[in-house]
Amino acid sequence: MTTSDEYGGPLSGASILVIDDEPGMRNFLKKILEPRVKRVEQAASSAEATQKLDEAHFDLVIVDNIMPGMTGLEWVTEQQRLGFFADTILMTAYADLETAIAALRAGVSDFVLKPFRANQILGAVARTLDRKYLRRDNTLLRRELLSDAGHGQLLGKSEALSAVRALLHKLAPLPTPVLFTGASGTGKELAARHLHKLSDRAEKPFVAVNCAAIAPDRIAAELFGVVEENDRLRPGLLLLADGGTLFLDEVAQMPEQLQAALLRVLEDQRVRPVGAERELMLNLRFLFATNADLEQAVADGRFRADLYHRINVLEVALPPLRDRSEDIVELAALFLDQFAVTLGMSGLELNDETLLKMRRYDWPGNVRELKNLIERSVILGAFPEEFAGGGSITGAQAIENLELVTQRHILHVLDLCKGNRAEAARRLGVSRKTVDRKVASWGG
Repeated sequence: MTTSDEYGGPLSGASILVIDDEPGMRNFLKKILEPRVKRVEQAASSAEATQKLDEAHFDLVIVDNIMPGMTGLEWVTEQQRLGFFADTILMTAYADLETAIAALRAGVSDFVLKPFRANQILGAVARTLDRKYLRRDNTLLRRELLSDAGHGQLLGKSEALSAVRALLHKLAPLPTPVLFTGASGTGKELAARHLHKLSDRAEKPFVAVNCAAIAPDRIAAELFGVVEENDRLRPGLLLLADGGTLFLDEVAQMPEQLQAALLRVLEDQRVRPVGAERELMLNLRFLFATNADLEQAVADGRFRADLYHRINVLEVALPPLRDRSEDIVELAALFLDQFAVTLGMSGLELNDETLLKMRRYDWPGNVRELKNLIERSVILGAFPEEFAGGGSITGAQAIENLELVTQRHILHVLDLCKGNRAEAARRLGVSRKTVDRKVASWGG
């Protein structure tokens, strides 16, 4: 008997339906597959198999061709019209050309000739699942390459961001929907990806959808899938993300028709592709994001109240960059290194004066504005005039020197207090004289 380790990768998370009218064959396959996969179910007839598909989602179906009432190929062809997402392996004792052509037309993924050994069926299952996951990964990868995907790390040691990170750790093991709020550019998608990586779904897909970027007449097919003219199902993003996490951004701009459909998906964890008769089971965690006031959108009648309450179970508010200003220096240094590598253009350095100006700037565009500034500056070989500095201290010394860190912090707090040194001293927990002495030493 083949060991489970040889097929562990593609098989371990799979759900499989075995269809055969012979109990001995069903039990043989169940015995081989059950220790290696997530779930195995059996059906003794085409009618029972149809009922099983109505009740649950399967990654793979193994079906015998010769059965009473309806052949395996006839059943697969019928299921294509209803909406059939699983890949199929056909078991047959007759490998004639006519059967092979019919199987290709029906979309069968592989053949296994009876009688067969355990390693033959395991090999066919592993190959079929490998191809299935490769198609899914290629589709999602192409989509990510065409999008401005929010990859990167959730960086920063500020108190505001540390609180967000601690909340994400608490939410990671739960299936509960999460709503990320915050101004544009604060890193809502980064936080959502961070939550996904912390969860037990980390090895499954993370699919990000910008609700404002898909045309209203295409959004149902894009999300839910569509049965095309040849009765083949083109899976939507919900099915491609199955087992993983779906992140819906800009939910306030979701068309009303989609709001109603999404509410049903959230309540039932089922999706009906456009043109399909069957609803397909899902296993998804839903994350949402908006930079708009959803409560106001509900009050204005632009967003369904029932959907709002369904997605707003737990809210994670991303702080603006001005509220985590101590992270600006770390982020600027990281972006400078990243763009020097990706653009192949080095020579630009952060000096103490530039870092001080960055720390004192309000950053209305948040982290995205900082990142764009660094990218432009690397390309042009210099920072813009408002951030340019002639400081002599650069590199790690400019970033880590305690006196410079202190200077940036005190002057930033003074800016927050509109120059009121007594109030700044109170916030800093030091005497007014200490603030006056420090500012004087910096020529202020």
